[in-house]
Amino acid sequence: MRDPLNSIMNGLKDALDLLALNRVPLLVSGCCLLLVFLFLYLFYLMPAMGLGPEQPISFSHRVHSGVKQIQCEFCHSYVKRSTFPGIPPVEKCLYCHKYIIPNHPEIQKEHQYFNSNTPTPWVKANYLPEHVFFNHERHIKKEVACRECHGQVETMDRIKGKNFKMGFCIECHKLKKANLDCWLACHN
Repeated sequence: MRDPLNSIMNGLKDALDLLALNRVPLLVSGCCLLLVFLFLYLFYLMPAMGLGPEQPISFSHRVHSGVKQIQCEFCHSYVKRSTFPGIPPVEKCLYCHKYIIPNHPEIQKEHQYFNSNTPTPWVKANYLPEHVFFNHERHIKKEVACRECHGQVETMDRIKGKNFKMGFCIECHKLKKANLDCWLACHN
C-alpha cells in the first residue's frame, strides 16, 4: 500500500518541476494578462471614476461654464429668487443651440425633446435629506459662490454630485459665522 503523503509530495514536486520548465512562457502570459487588465482599467474604469450620473444629453459644464464662461444663473435661472435653482428647460438650451452647432447629434436629441413637447429628463446629481429645507436664494444673496458647495463645476464634464450631510453645512456656517439655529436655518 502506498503512502498518501508521499504520493502528494511526489505530485507537488512534479508540478513544481513542470512550472520551472515553463517559467518563461508563464511569465510572458502573466505579463500580458496584467497589461490587458491595466489597459481595461485605464481605458474604461479610470475615466468614469468621480463622474456623476450619465445624462440623457451629454452636457459638459466644463465647456459651458469653463470655456464659454456662461454664468450658473443663466441656466439655473431661479437660483436668485427661489429655494430651487431650476433645471434648464429645453427652450433654454435651444436659445443658443438653435444657432450654435444645431446639427450636433446631442443637440438633435434636444430638438427631439422640444418637438415632442417633452422636458429633458435630466438625472439628479445632488441630494439633500428630505427633511432639510435648503434655500439657494439666501446663499446667493449672501454671496456664497456656487463652487463652495458644488465644487469647481467649470472643470467638470459631468457633475460629480454630492449627498449633502449636515456636517458639511455646519462646518461652513461656523466658518462664515452664519446662523446655526437648526429650525430657523434648515429644518423648517
